[in-house]
Amino acid sequence: MSTRTPMDDSPAPGSRAARIALYALLFVLGALVATAGALVQTAWFPGGLILSLAGAVGLFCAGTQLMGGRGGVGAPAAGWLVTVVLLTASRPEGDFVFGAGAGSYVFLLGGMVAAVICATIGGFTQPGGPAARLGK
Repeated sequence: MSTRTPMDDSPAPGSRAARIALYALLFVLGALVATAGALVQTAWFPGGLILSLAGAVGLFCAGTQLMGGRGGVGAPAAGWLVTVVLLTASRPEGDFVFGAGAGSYVFLLGGMVAAVICATIGGFTQPGGPAARLGK
């Protein structure tokens, strides 16, 4: 009799503390990708916009694969979203990171859409299922 659980096939660390630390690391990486993307997307338009969105997509998909489930996109997406919202707020001095161009809106909406897409695409196997097709 096998005592394996569905978590045994997960590439994520097994202990609760390690998983929390990994989620915290993904949150910080999401904030860093958002900050870098906010600066790059306006500097090298349109290549910088593509590069910044590709970095966000790469981090979101890596989070799902690293954590072994769709929940792995939540931490980097939350870090990305919190940072972008903080960077869009104008300061008392009148300075803000995002300009009023279309590229800024594409970056904001594109990052949110990328997080949703990375959370909904497949790529995960059913835990404990046989290797054959289940419908026959």
